[in-house]
Amino acid sequence: MNILGIGGILDEAACALLTDGELKAAVEQRKVIRYQRRGALPEEAIQACLEIGGLEPDEIDSVAIVRPLATGPESVFHLNLRSWFPRSQIVLVEHQTAHAASAFYASPFEEATILTLDRVGDFRCGARWIGSGNWLQVDKELYFPDSLGDLYGRVTALLGFEPRADEHKVQWLSTFGEDRFRDVFLDILSFGESGWPRVNRSYFDGDRLTHGGFSARFYDRIGLPDGAEIPESLRPVIAASLQKAVEQMVVEMAGKGENLCLAGGLMYNVLVVAALETSGRWKNVFVQPAAGNSGTALGAVFYAWHNVFQRTRRPSIGNLCLGPDFTAEEAKRVLENCKLRFRYLLTTSELIDKAVEEIRNDKIIAWMHGRMEFGPRALGNRSILASPLNPYSTENLNIYIKHREPFRKFAASVPEELASEYFDVGPNARFIATVGRVKPEHKETLASAVLGEDLVRVHTVRREDHPVFWELLHAFKHATGLPILYNTSFNLHGDPLVCTPRDAVRSFYSSGIDSMFVGHFFLEK
Repeated sequence: MNILGIGGILDEAACALLTDGELKAAVEQRKVIRYQRRGALPEEAIQACLEIGGLEPDEIDSVAIVRPLATGPESVFHLNLRSWFPRSQIVLVEHQTAHAASAFYASPFEEATILTLDRVGDFRCGARWIGSGNWLQVDKELYFPDSLGDLYGRVTALLGFEPRADEHKVQWLSTFGEDRFRDVFLDILSFGESGWPRVNRSYFDGDRLTHGGFSARFYDRIGLPDGAEIPESLRPVIAASLQKAVEQMVVEMAGKGENLCLAGGLMYNVLVVAALETSGRWKNVFVQPAAGNSGTALGAVFYAWHNVFQRTRRPSIGNLCLGPDFTAEEAKRVLENCKLRFRYLLTTSELIDKAVEEIRNDKIIAWMHGRMEFGPRALGNRSILASPLNPYSTENLNIYIKHREPFRKFAASVPEELASEYFDVGPNARFIATVGRVKPEHKETLASAVLGEDLVRVHTVRREDHPVFWELLHAFKHATGLPILYNTSFNLHGDPLVCTPRDAVRSFYSSGIDSMFVGHFFLEK
């Protein structure tokens, strides 16, 4: 049975392919075509999934598609699907249901509570579910405009960032501020009779279309004249106050119990995930790492498999590297076409030795190996790597390569079996979906990755997930005594993660990256 899932059509469109209960592929449209095309079928992502699975459209048994759909008439959308997949049963999945399915069915739990939270979704902006075996049942619902995601977007605009794009910047900025306005945001998110938020609209002015639309009451509460620019000194304070209020609210909304699953765009906020992990209310917490709209494509195939076709065997998301891979011949063809000088490293040992040599010489390297990751985070297949022992690594990465703010830090990748020597962190670090705390004896060494007092974005690397990257980390330990590399996504500022060798070449020669490994090909400037 071949099931195709399509989600995020209006934003973050993606496609996933499930064959006989095995997740064969998952690809975001923007990574394939390099730009956003909203409101249309993600044709290129669909084609990529079909090619990975070795399938033709008439071999697809079911297409599971997540609402909301196109901005135009849905009947036309349906006709397009029918013409492309003539033998397929069409399954329509509600947005929050897809989020819930993506989290629960990807988790290791037979029974769990599931919390899904995003900005607006399909009018519902959140829900709490009970999952058992094959089934999902809604326990409580949250409707727009009582949206934590919407409030986060408003503050993003208030602080001068781009809403629905830069919320992660507010998250990281929050780690450098005091939360002295937390009560203001808790008042905005005042608990309704249900115990869930009911947003106090008096803090917003409907006539104000910029800077989040906050009203005179909000400015008065934070001690500023109505409509004033937010001083630089107050920006981290406001970010921290919002973050802590949202964390407190989400912990209350989740409740308590044995197993908790998380999805929805708000769960990209790793500080919220960490707050739930450390709340003491749950024994186990699992966040679906592609938690946003693109991840609903996973939810679509899981929902169809379990709820429509009533299959019981659980699919696995594996190492989440579910996108295209490229052969040595394909990579060589691109490099030669671009008239580049390169060296082919014959063995894995030679590859790793050369990479360690480059990093030890304080070079920043691009590392492209294997299948492209699904979701927003680089897990060692499409990464930019640097040495923590280089005191200028974070500055160079931020200023000359990523062109981003200094308060945004990089993940620290470490072999899973060695992580506890350096960090206190939970299992969601496998996908960089939470934060950990650096142990005091290593804080100075890893200072350039520390957020606030002692928080670090930790990436625990399993040998079975990323064998070559795992070997690289161990080789770096053998050479330096430290099994940790700084890891950030291989892309330029504003671009999606690189997909193809040609994308890699373009990003490499348009940035301050010193050298690049594309499979076993080595290039340097």
